Amino acid sequence: MPQTDPFHSLVPRKMTDAELARSIRLNIEAELDAINLYAAHIDATDNEEAKAVLRHVMDEEREHAALFWQLIARLDPEQAQHAQEAVEKFKLIISGAPHESVEAVGKEGASAEAPEPSIVKRLTVGSMRP
Repeated sequence: MPQTDPFHSLVPRKMTDAELARSIRLNIEAELDAINLYAAHIDATDNEEAKAVLRHVMDEEREHAALFWQLIARLDPEQAQHAQEAVEKFKLIISGAPHESVEAVGKEGASAEAPEPSIVKRLTVGSMRP
């Protein structure tokens, strides 16, 4: 597992919220590294007991990463704004909205409501009938 010096960003005073957010991002990185490590161990064994333990621990790491992400949203309002815009952009992207609509999210003068996505013809089993 990669080793990150937990004290590299410490200063001889209490950290500001911005400094703490930077440190919490390192915590998220460590949690994601652990999730990937445990997933690799699960893939590398047929031992069901070991897999069960690894899955349990991996799920805990997922929860930790999610909790840290929520904390960053509180500590770094700019990051929280980007996260909110990403949610809006994601919804537009998967609905088939044009690139321009996606990129307009969060821009000055952009409509608060997302424009209607263009109608995208999707192939289905039924549409393949003659």
